[in-house]
Amino acid sequence: MPTTYIETFERSPDRMHCPFCRSTDTRVLDSRVADDGGAIRRRRTCPACEKRFTTVEQMQLMVLKRSGSTEPFNRDKAIAGVRKACKGRPVSEHDLERLGQVVENTLRAEGWAEVPSHQVGTAILEPLSTLDPVAYLRFASIYKSFDSAEDFEAEIAQLRLAEAETNQHVPAG
Repeated sequence: MPTTYIETFERSPDRMHCPFCRSTDTRVLDSRVADDGGAIRRRRTCPACEKRFTTVEQMQLMVLKRSGSTEPFNRDKAIAGVRKACKGRPVSEHDLERLGQVVENTLRAEGWAEVPSHQVGTAILEPLSTLDPVAYLRFASIYKSFDSAEDFEAEIAQLRLAEAETNQHVPAG
């Protein structure tokens, strides 16, 4: 049975250790794109022990926090805040997982090496507004620091405007 390892590379990917004998003299036999371009799957062999194994290389998306520190993007952490906003709403776990994937794809598509933390919140807002407008308002009220009823009214007006524009572009069926 093949052995698979998930590796995150910050330095040279050519220095892969064999998981069996720890030799650094491994050789790539085959490379393939995986996860819709989000990873590279490599089949490797070790000349020292003659065993074969598979590695999966993924680009690590980093989040630059306000404090100046960085941490790896965690889709579950992003979804956790949205989950609170969706409490009591008709939003399934599958919907939340899909939203998390959309957010991650959006951030990766922007080409950030380090995503500022506020961009994560911004990337959540649009797909959440189409998923559930009430959950969107709950999330936006915290994210945008609403101070008054007027802040809610302005956001609701923007939601209605966006919905009207979307309905204009949908052909009647």
